[in-house]
Amino acid sequence: MNLSSCGIDCDACEFKVSENCPGCQKVKGKPFWAKDGGRCDLYICAEKRNLAHCGNCGDFACDMLKEWAKEGDGERIRNLENLIKINQNGG
Repeated sequence: MNLSSCGIDCDACEFKVSENCPGCQKVKGKPFWAKDGGRCDLYICAEKRNLAHCGNCGDFACDMLKEWAKEGDGERIRNLENLIKINQNGG
């Protein structure tokens, strides 16, 4: 699974093909939708904390992530929770 900072599975995302999006990790938080060349706030936050994604954060799941994850029926947070479980089990 190729997870973005916020928990989107970039390999399964519709924008991987339609927008030729490799995922936020590969573009350092400058997603295709930031037309002004801006960066994703969640990516910036994780980067400042030296984290690969929000699931590794002591503040998981913070209000900013919850707001961002409203889209997608909570899949983003579930992806991060599953990754946390895998990491806790030594996977």
